[in-house]
Amino acid sequence: MDRNFVDFRLAPDDISAIRFGISPGHELCHAVRVLQRPAEHPLQWGWLRAVRTRVPRESFDVLALLIGPEGYFPDFFTATPAWDMTPDDEAARLREVPVGPMLVDLDKMIARSTGARQQAIRRMHDEPERACEMIADAWSDVWQAILAPVWTQVERLLRADIAVRSRRIATDGIAAMASGLHRSVEWHSDSVRVAMRWHSETLDCRGSGLVLVPSVLGSAGCTVLTEPPAQPTLFYPAQGVTETWARDPAEAERALGALLGPARAGILLTAHEARTTSQVAADAELAISTASHHLAVLRDAGLVRSTRDGAKVLHLRTPLGEAVVGAAL
Repeated sequence: MDRNFVDFRLAPDDISAIRFGISPGHELCHAVRVLQRPAEHPLQWGWLRAVRTRVPRESFDVLALLIGPEGYFPDFFTATPAWDMTPDDEAARLREVPVGPMLVDLDKMIARSTGARQQAIRRMHDEPERACEMIADAWSDVWQAILAPVWTQVERLLRADIAVRSRRIATDGIAAMASGLHRSVEWHSDSVRVAMRWHSETLDCRGSGLVLVPSVLGSAGCTVLTEPPAQPTLFYPAQGVTETWARDPAEAERALGALLGPARAGILLTAHEARTTSQVAADAELAISTASHHLAVLRDAGLVRSTRDGAKVLHLRTPLGEAVVGAAL
């Protein structure tokens, strides 16, 4: 049986061609899919139990109409992943989607739909400005209800994954990192090759590069963005996602505390920003000497790194520390 592949062609060993991004839109689209077919997404059951009674039905139906339970959904939902992309940025961008690309995406959805769903999307196509406003309103309503309460946990998992992947590029090279993204991804000669269900395509990314985007809600497999004006993008499941990823942060802190001790767990959880020993001690309500001891233990375990900045020493989580925190939260 023939297999389908998308090949993202890169210059050999060109580290600058690979960039990482975060996509709140991608997370929300897959959250909508999880809610449509929960039985197919066991890693999301903990999150589902917390949000299923809060779903705004009318707004959810608008998104579900366009996103569906599987297959293609409009590129304009996920077209601009970036390292510093925030949910507010995504919501604002969605309200300003150009009419031309939006109509192209709706045409694709019409071709892939039948019956009442097809007719509803046709009506959106006939009034694109009104449809854009309706979609953006629905996106914001559903976001606030089902993902805003857990975005801190989601973002920590995403950034932990990126930290680990970035470190692997530095230590083992692009080929090893790419091959470890997912079982459907491999480094093939000078390209990142992704096995696909429905189509094959080759993209020359030597001028534009490739954006790699981890996903917590899209944990079932990989998807791609290949058509301009979108940047060539590969979405892949983030590592460290378990059924308990959406649990209460206080509960996760207690779990980390059982492993590391409460003081070290607290220091590690707050080490996402560089701080001096004095700042760590003040935040943790510890003596400076005690905080210094705990930092030394965390540093020896590879969870925190300490770097000198003039007369100050700053402490920050390492990629391993990010992975530990991301898995716990």
